[in-house]
Amino acid sequence: MSDACCGPGDDHDEAGPPEARQRFWQVPEIRLAGIAGILLAGGLAAGRLDWRPGEVGLLLAAAAAGGWTFVPGTLRALAQRRVGVGTLMTIALVGALVLGQFAEAAMLAFLFSISEALEDYSLARTRRGLRALLALVPDEVRVVRGGRESTIAPADLRIGDRMLIRAGERIASDGIVLSGRSAVDTSAITGESVPVETGPGAGVYAGAINGTGVLTVEATATVDGNSLAKVVRVVEDAQRRKGDRQRLADRIARPLVPAVMVLAVLVAGLGALVGDPVTWLERALVVLVAAAPCAMAISVPVTVIAAVGAASRFGVLVKGGAALETLGAVRVVALDKTGTLTRNRPVVTEVVPADGVTGDSVLEVAAALEARSEHPLAAAILAAAGPPAAAESVVTVPGAGLEGIVGGTPARLGNPTWISAGPLGDAVSRLEESGTTVAVVERGGTVLGVVGIRDELRPEAAEVVTELRAAGVEVAMLTGDNARTAAALAAQAGIGQVHAGLKPTDKAGLVRSMQGRRGAVAMVGDGVNDAPALATADVGIAMGAMGSDVAIETADVALMGTDLRHLPQALRHARRARGIMLQNIGLSAAIVLTLVPLAAFGVLSLATVVFVHELAEVFVIGNGVRAGRLRPLRGETAPGPVAIQRVPIRMESEEDGCACCAPGEESAAGQLRRS
Repeated sequence: MSDACCGPGDDHDEAGPPEARQRFWQVPEIRLAGIAGILLAGGLAAGRLDWRPGEVGLLLAAAAAGGWTFVPGTLRALAQRRVGVGTLMTIALVGALVLGQFAEAAMLAFLFSISEALEDYSLARTRRGLRALLALVPDEVRVVRGGRESTIAPADLRIGDRMLIRAGERIASDGIVLSGRSAVDTSAITGESVPVETGPGAGVYAGAINGTGVLTVEATATVDGNSLAKVVRVVEDAQRRKGDRQRLADRIARPLVPAVMVLAVLVAGLGALVGDPVTWLERALVVLVAAAPCAMAISVPVTVIAAVGAASRFGVLVKGGAALETLGAVRVVALDKTGTLTRNRPVVTEVVPADGVTGDSVLEVAAALEARSEHPLAAAILAAAGPPAAAESVVTVPGAGLEGIVGGTPARLGNPTWISAGPLGDAVSRLEESGTTVAVVERGGTVLGVVGIRDELRPEAAEVVTELRAAGVEVAMLTGDNARTAAALAAQAGIGQVHAGLKPTDKAGLVRSMQGRRGAVAMVGDGVNDAPALATADVGIAMGAMGSDVAIETADVALMGTDLRHLPQALRHARRARGIMLQNIGLSAAIVLTLVPLAAFGVLSLATVVFVHELAEVFVIGNGVRAGRLRPLRGETAPGPVAIQRVPIRMESEEDGCACCAPGEESAAGQLRRS
């Protein structure tokens, strides 16, 4: 929070444990403000009864009670040569007391103490909503050590421990499933409502709820170092990062404080030359309060904290105010194909061998070359071919394919633009027109055959593209795949702008060419392969980042799950937050510009200015907190408070619309962990 705002020098620590949360009435500043209000009311009543000693005593006590919430912090800040709004209010409070305006002094202290307390409470509340994620870790963990089952505290969990997760229990830390099958609910982390089918070899994450089966999980991280703890740390850091509008508010507020002090001195000094010095001194104090930029300084931070924390609750990490503002200004979205628009579960759909060659021979050579490849299509070929033969001197040709030696003979595998399909050209055209990626296999300079591999479009892709276009967002597909395959998938998704056959640097160049045409450009990719384009875009969005340190740390925005519908939801959320920021800044500036001249010419009293100013700050805080409200996806209800309980999960069938793995398939979480 800016020092230009209330109570400079006061550090607000909201990182305490969830059990230490204070209710509204338990906040010390709220209690002091309440006491000040009671004493103020008593003083005003005593004045009505013409009891002067009681009136003065009660009003002074009210000023002391209210002033205790900000005067000590102001004095500590002044000792460090820092000035802020608290400085202005302290000067005005002391000045009113010196001039004998006890009622105005008490009113100022009371109202300002309320605004200070509400500001601190609202910021603490929005930050604590994020810390509640850490409560997803269970209070105890069952582990198997030395063949014996025991229960330990989460803090005692070590990497390599075997956790025993029963049905309905939460997973304490990240790990790999050793045995058992179940459906795991990750909705509290990724925002996705459909449980993920999980079995041996699959990765699971802290905070997820086990379904109906019993799992034995080998811990791959401690509780302090698991993915859930990383998410909380990243978002807390993001909440402290400033965006352009927060920097604008700071740039205005910081120099405004000393400028206001100079203005007040000029009002008092010049006014004393032409009129009653006491009258102009009173007006100078009113100007001092009227020009205080507290509402402006707090207007953006409270919005950013609320919006970033809320986004994390539906599975979207936004890396600070700058990323939030840019996301809200996005008018062009560039989507990677593999793993973003598609499921990233490619399978071999067809093998077309050349004359005199068997399909098994084609797959055998292809698998030998792909055995050590990290390309997404490699897993599909290896799954179709079985155990691969040994290959030597395998080299990756960027954007083309692989070459090496199989069985003592040179062999290649790659796209049809690199290896001519020869007599199989018609088969290649037929497959590509259907949206299938084609790999040509060659050995000893002779084409053995072609392999058709297809990565199905995500079922929600068309819905997401339609929603983005309805919101005025231009959508483009960027892919390294061939033009016909890309065009076929783009047509299914409803995307008209397709750029195919691209290398990573080509994607970055295209993103650069899109910038400046309509507005901010967002690039959505996997966070690793699309790194140049993600870095070039105004805002880089990593898809399916749960468990990926690279994606979480490098992307401006990370979608923790694989439900593409969270993309338009995140854009709507950011646009709304950006609008609230603009509203708050505009209102704060308008109030200062209106109150200062009225105060300088004696139209408004000190009490009136204090009331209007602090009422505006309360409104700005309340308006900023609105950015923390979530709008659910279609067909879902808004997420409520985190509850720690055992929840049985119904196993989803294919008829129920489950997008889980088929028996024997590795889950998406497992693929992500391997990648």
